[in-house]
Amino acid sequence: MSLTETIIDIPAEHEKNVFGGFDVYAKIIERAFNVTIIARNGEIKVIGANEDVVRAKSVFVQLLELSKRGNQITEQNVNYAISLCYEDKEREIVEIDKDLICHTISGKPIKPKTIGQKTYVDLIRKKMIVFGVGPAGTGKTYLAMAMGITAFKNDEVSKIILTRPAIEAGEKLGFLPGDLQSKVDPYLRPLYDALYQIMGPEAYLKNTEKGLIEVAPLAYMRGRTLENAFIILDEAQNTTPAQMKMFLTRIGFGSKVVITGDLTQKDLPIGSKSGLDVALNVLSKIEDIGFSYLTSQDVVRHPLVQKIVKAYDSYEEKQKRFEIKTQEQGRQKRVSKINYRSEKIRGNRDESRQ
Repeated sequence: MSLTETIIDIPAEHEKNVFGGFDVYAKIIERAFNVTIIARNGEIKVIGANEDVVRAKSVFVQLLELSKRGNQITEQNVNYAISLCYEDKEREIVEIDKDLICHTISGKPIKPKTIGQKTYVDLIRKKMIVFGVGPAGTGKTYLAMAMGITAFKNDEVSKIILTRPAIEAGEKLGFLPGDLQSKVDPYLRPLYDALYQIMGPEAYLKNTEKGLIEVAPLAYMRGRTLENAFIILDEAQNTTPAQMKMFLTRIGFGSKVVITGDLTQKDLPIGSKSGLDVALNVLSKIEDIGFSYLTSQDVVRHPLVQKIVKAYDSYEEKQKRFEIKTQEQGRQKRVSKINYRSEKIRGNRDESRQ
């Protein structure tokens, strides 16, 4: 196999960002494409098979472009750029980065980071109701919150309503102390965290006092008509079908709704149907409703989270196949028993006739 090499100019001010601490990102690219990378005097030389060198160069070019736009390169950026390169979609990562939703209170830009997230954000812009379904760490709630706050600041809606079912994650907490707000706050903490980070605690408290931002359990939605509001229903996999129907029928004119959930993390009692499952089936053919299905590829937390999600997906898939196989074996055994009994009865009848 003949080797080829190429040289890429990396300006000194971007070198550390593109290469990562102790050249960790360069090592990831080396392993991914089986190439050798040599850095010297603001240049990097990539040596390997022609196709691998082309791909490695493409990844470096994309990362450099992200760095020039002021982004802090993360391992997630590197891994995602590599995966897109194998799909011949390497330019997508730069196009995605152009979509700025808003800034956090500390000035950090909030943007979609994957194709799945970009599709999700675009659906929120276009559709009145959007379902965002996917595993933990895919930015379902955070991006919806950023879109809601942006719409609120741009006077596209007059208020933000955030809600989720008040249900424990697999354990009973018993009676919580304090007044009613203190009792429900622990269930809504993830929503508060996102609000504080994007809007800031002072702006949040100011708008809450005016009734322009409302964070409440889903049970409080019954009997209301929610007009000219940006409404986010989080953890929708823990709703019952009746709760989901109740929520969807609250929506009034001028409102936009985002419903997020992870179908693999249901905390409902065993045997209970999820309102999210039912809604996805019942509403799938309504054109004005958008459905965004995020995957482990869209996880933007620590890279280890992506590996954990993939491992659980693989395990659950094996469990399903095992259960199907076990059920089929049980069915075959029952059929064999029935056939054996039928033959025995026939044999006894034949003997009695003789």
